[in-house]
Amino acid sequence: MGTAEHRRRLVSLAYPVYFELLAGVTAGIINMVWVARLGGDAVAAVAVATNVENLLLGVILVAGSGTTVLVARARGAEDPAAMRSAVRGGWALWALVTPVIAIGGYLCREPLARLVLGGGEGDSLSLTTRYFSIALPGITVFFATNVVDGILKGAGDTRTPMKLAVLANGLILVLDPLLILGFDLGVRGAAIATVLGRTVALICGFVVLRRNGVLRQAARVAPNRTGSLSADARRTAATGLPMSADFVARMAGALALVAIVARIGVSEVAAYGIATKATYVATMAFYSVRQAAAIHTAHLLGAGRDERRTIGRQSLLLAGALGLSAMLTLLTIGPWIMRAFGSEGEVAEAGALYLRYLGPYLVLLACFIALGGVFEGSGGSAALARITTCGVALQLALAYGLSGSGLPGVCLAMALSMALQCAAIARMYRRTEQPTATGRDSGGYLAGAALLTGGREPEVIALARQLLGWSPDRKTGAVSPRRRDTI
Repeated sequence: MGTAEHRRRLVSLAYPVYFELLAGVTAGIINMVWVARLGGDAVAAVAVATNVENLLLGVILVAGSGTTVLVARARGAEDPAAMRSAVRGGWALWALVTPVIAIGGYLCREPLARLVLGGGEGDSLSLTTRYFSIALPGITVFFATNVVDGILKGAGDTRTPMKLAVLANGLILVLDPLLILGFDLGVRGAAIATVLGRTVALICGFVVLRRNGVLRQAARVAPNRTGSLSADARRTAATGLPMSADFVARMAGALALVAIVARIGVSEVAAYGIATKATYVATMAFYSVRQAAAIHTAHLLGAGRDERRTIGRQSLLLAGALGLSAMLTLLTIGPWIMRAFGSEGEVAEAGALYLRYLGPYLVLLACFIALGGVFEGSGGSAALARITTCGVALQLALAYGLSGSGLPGVCLAMALSMALQCAAIARMYRRTEQPTATGRDSGGYLAGAALLTGGREPEVIALARQLLGWSPDRKTGAVSPRRRDTI
């Protein structure tokens, strides 16, 4: 594939993912508009419950993201048995994790509500508990949808998950006023609307899975040609766990940053919350490029083609352009953005100031997130998760120290931390050498086998090295023939 072909493929994979992510954000905002009619306690209850759900998303990402990468790699290798194993591994993890969260969460709904609200009694505690009584059992549907999306994306279909997300969130927007106000169910109505909308989308997702030709071929593979179910689950977990850790670290860092901003003032906390929601339009675009890069990288490695350097460059160009556009937009219309969210006075002024200084951070974030997709698709996400965790810790320390300068100081801390994270991932990227022509296919298959086995080198790979004479360079990872006559 030429450079232009890689870029077109990334764009074709990324834009449906973007609209899928944006649909969820938009529905969440409009959902809060309907709940706001019930009063401040109801808004607080749903907002807190939604934050908990966002954190729980990091749990199922182990199955969803891991399945995406493994299915994409099996598709590239045209190996139905490996694809069947990848799909089974995703569902096995779902079956292990979901009952713990759904049943345990329901039984502990009141202590959980008290914990996330910081203790205390009153209407907020009661309303949050009511919302959890529906939402936590309903997490079963949310987690299953994530696995279905992961399978479809790994199979190269990012448009269907987009359509399913639009369907689910469209139904939620229709059901919200009917259940919240029409049937007078309050916050329970908001939770029921969410679960019902997702359930309809999940049913449609299962129909699409049954009709997918590649997946149907994999389903017909004899069970004795695949490994054990526990081995499939471990392989998926080993692939998806670093991606999940990366997501959870960023979510936890964002929540902790709220406490630091609170040291500045109440208006700044409100401004930070509104401005963060406004920037979702940009950050969702960065994450869509990341998913596209992971899918494309995994697929080509499965086919024995190591194109990580080229995919990385194109991902950086796309995400960098998106980040620069976001920076210029915030510089130009920051005050109007805050007014569009209904903010006035000191809150609007603080938010506009925050958006004005946030631009450099967004550009750096775009580059880091996009390039991270290459490492996710090639089995290097463990190092990526370590960089993210260290970066978030550094960001919080710097933000605490610079918070005396107000929101501009917080923005500076975010930018400095992200610059160091970019430097770390750039160093990793420079070590990703493009393989030579003679070792191209062998390098791709070795990388694919390493990922499919959770990063370990099994006996079959060691035997292949011995018989075929593959000898990887310890510094660069490039593979070249050691005994050409044997090959």
